[in-house]
Amino acid sequence: MAEGDSPTVARRRVRLAIREAREANNLTQLQVAEQMEWSLSKVIRIESGEVSISVNDLRPLLAFVGIKNRAEVNALLADARIARTRQRKAWYQRPEFREHMSDALRRLIEYEAEASAFRSYSIYYPPGPFQIPAYASALTGAWTHEIAPASLETVVEARRLRRETILGRLGSLHVAMVLDQSVFERTIGGPVVLAEQLRELHDLGNRGLINIRMLPFDLDSPIANNASFDLISIAGESGGEVMYRENGLTDEIVEDAASTARHRERFEQLWHVANEEVDTIGFIKGRIEYLETKITERRSRT
Repeated sequence: MAEGDSPTVARRRVRLAIREAREANNLTQLQVAEQMEWSLSKVIRIESGEVSISVNDLRPLLAFVGIKNRAEVNALLADARIARTRQRKAWYQRPEFREHMSDALRRLIEYEAEASAFRSYSIYYPPGPFQIPAYASALTGAWTHEIAPASLETVVEARRLRRETILGRLGSLHVAMVLDQSVFERTIGGPVVLAEQLRELHDLGNRGLINIRMLPFDLDSPIANNASFDLISIAGESGGEVMYRENGLTDEIVEDAASTARHRERFEQLWHVANEEVDTIGFIKGRIEYLETKITERRSRT
């Protein structure tokens, strides 16, 4: 356990150690549940990070999965104590937000607060934390037939708080994003909103607070067919990256080292074939000027 570790880092270290030891000893989650006299769902939730494990539960579990080295056991028990101090007062843990956020999204936001690097590949929209309020509202507004007005306000507020957290960490948080050209072309919320959104990305990129590259439409590369995903590197954590992805109907956190490593490799491939940052910033500036012209023409006609 490193001094100053957060509950997020400590909890992740415990559950990864449990899972890796279980798999190394060819034990199934069901076998663990039966041995510990737990429900299978409890084992799944511990390994997935949905819940923390108590010190009293952890001691016999470590012995069963083969972790018996005294120093390692003591370190994991110490981690478990830290993990139990989970940030219950964090805004995303409040009932009004939990009701409208998936488990995967809450865990992503928790990881983002501890992240040292944020990498995102998107073919539809800018990453969530970098969507301005008007743009985010335009996106969520498409679901007003499914979400009650009061609930929609909570969703928008959650987006605002997540964005505030990330923007407050720029400078210490490394951000790199590869965005398909369609992200800059699709007029979510109309020309005025898109222009404002692009000004935000242009300003952050021009100031060096984020690194942004565009995959142009004329790029002839099969690797550009990957679905959107985010990769989070956690400060003080050597257990690999965390990946978040969604398909519009479901979302998930993926922590399998092999899978996250493959996606990191894909991200790097995309990064190197995308337009250089200076060219991307120039393209965004051109799109802003084009949209401003269209807005002026529209207003003059009215």
